[in-house]
Amino acid sequence: MKLSSPIKISYKNLMAAKFRSFLTILGIIIGIASVIVVMAIGASAQQLIISQVTGIGSNLIGVLPGASNDKGPPASVFGIVTTTLKISDLDAIMQKKNVPNAVAASGYVSGIATAEYKSNSSESNFQGVSASFLDVEKNDLKSGRFFTQEEDNGLARVAVLGSKKAEDLFGNDDPIGKIFSLKDTNFTVIGVFEKKGASGFSNADELVYVPLETAQKIMLGINYLNFARIKIDSLGNMDKATSDIEYTIRMKHNIKNQSDDDFSVRNTAQAIETITKVTNVLKYFLAGIAAISLLVGGIGIMNIMLISVHQRIREVGLRKAVGARTRHIVSQFLIESIFITTIGGILGIIFGILISFLAAIVINALGYTWQFIISFSSIILATSISILIGIIFGLYPARKASQVSPMEALRYE
Repeated sequence: MKLSSPIKISYKNLMAAKFRSFLTILGIIIGIASVIVVMAIGASAQQLIISQVTGIGSNLIGVLPGASNDKGPPASVFGIVTTTLKISDLDAIMQKKNVPNAVAASGYVSGIATAEYKSNSSESNFQGVSASFLDVEKNDLKSGRFFTQEEDNGLARVAVLGSKKAEDLFGNDDPIGKIFSLKDTNFTVIGVFEKKGASGFSNADELVYVPLETAQKIMLGINYLNFARIKIDSLGNMDKATSDIEYTIRMKHNIKNQSDDDFSVRNTAQAIETITKVTNVLKYFLAGIAAISLLVGGIGIMNIMLISVHQRIREVGLRKAVGARTRHIVSQFLIESIFITTIGGILGIIFGILISFLAAIVINALGYTWQFIISFSSIILATSISILIGIIFGLYPARKASQVSPMEALRYE
């Protein structure tokens, strides 16, 4: 028997009950499209997060207050205030005898306050950073300059604005040299950054940057750092520099045992590895949740095939009477089941790609650098799942059809 014959019969039976077949195929379309969309968005989100980490700089080491272990981040990540990291720790790290491969470092503190200029005002996130901030992170100035070490040490009231914040406060006017208030303190704008875009849950274009000690002592009234970043001369020296930084801070904090650490040191490579593992788990977990809808589609296929068996008992009996064997009957109903799921799978893949593409357009319009990623493996996975569902949920109806007695089938009304 030619393969084309069962396929033609499958198509004929599909067309004989168009609406019922459409509803059955729809379940598969939704399930497959969900898997494709989740895999695509998961891969794109993973790439976005990784690119944002590497966009800051690939040869950076981060220092966070509070201890952690290999299984999780320090408590400060979850908003718990830890005051163990100080500017003096950064000064020690930047001494060549302690960490010879460190080329620049910046401390960070942050807060929220109302920024006002004339009739314009907005709730603003501000960040206190070291004068060496531009030597650590990849940021370009659109106009003006960044503040100096002397201005940081002298608690200068100067600020550098993100591009969006400058537009919000000053509109089309040149902000350089103008004075605005932040938390009832007057600041002079000395620079504006180029547009950079959103990063994670924050947007650098909406930030106000002020000298680190000004933010600590005048804006926040604290003497500790939220975190610090250290730039290393080359990627090959990251592990050595990490060990040197850990040793330096332990000596500074009089810590003798590693288990008593009150800080955490992470480099970019470790961050990327951790992010990749976490996002992979989330991606496949969500894909698994989305695939549950395929179970519904599979049950729908079983139902339609059982109805088809009931309606075609005389046909099955006639085919057996003229010599069709059990395997011919089983293969016919299995091919019909696979035919339905394959059509649903193909349409699901098309719709999944289309939805993922539209999602990429919308997310890019929101200001994120979102890549449209459809992996070949996700398409293969979706296709394989649809065929597998056709086999699994078509096997019982096919076996039931093969067990029909020719004599009883021919007498069936």
